[in-house]
Amino acid sequence: MSHFFAYLSKMKSIQRWGLMRNVSPENNQEHSFQVAVIAHGLAVIRNTRFGGAVDPARVAVLALFHDVGEVITGDLPTPIKYFNPQIEKAFGELDGVARRKLLDMLPKDLRPLYETMLAPARDEEWTLVKAADKVCAYLKCLEEARAGNREFHKAEAACRERVEQIGLPEVRCFLEEFVPSFRLTLDELN
Repeated sequence: MSHFFAYLSKMKSIQRWGLMRNVSPENNQEHSFQVAVIAHGLAVIRNTRFGGAVDPARVAVLALFHDVGEVITGDLPTPIKYFNPQIEKAFGELDGVARRKLLDMLPKDLRPLYETMLAPARDEEWTLVKAADKVCAYLKCLEEARAGNREFHKAEAACRERVEQIGLPEVRCFLEEFVPSFRLTLDELN
């Protein structure tokens, strides 16, 4: 018997942004889906407009699995996770142990394929996932601000700065072409 997929189903129980009041709560499962959609879009933009050759489907799958270690570790808020290099390194090691524990839950014949998703190479595709993760944090801040939540005011500025520092042309394109719509209501989108 394998507990792997049962553990992954717990992603919906892990709330994000735990140190801040949220108008619209977000869990890891919702977040991972949004990161997958945005990462896929970044891959398509890279390939179509900037001569890239990444696999958008693989990027999306990597994004779906990018936070799975948190079903064991929980979500550590960003200000704590990156408080200093020692904490960041320790959390990275803890996340690696959690991912290994999840891999060990799988039958041996399935592990090699899932290892490529749970312990991916830090390559071009992974770079797009990490970029999408930062874009999604910024989008969450915009959503909260649109709902009148001033709690996210400073986070919005900090997240925007982190996204702008990424330096990838596909991210810049996404910011200019797609992000403005996230500031609109459903009626305004129609």
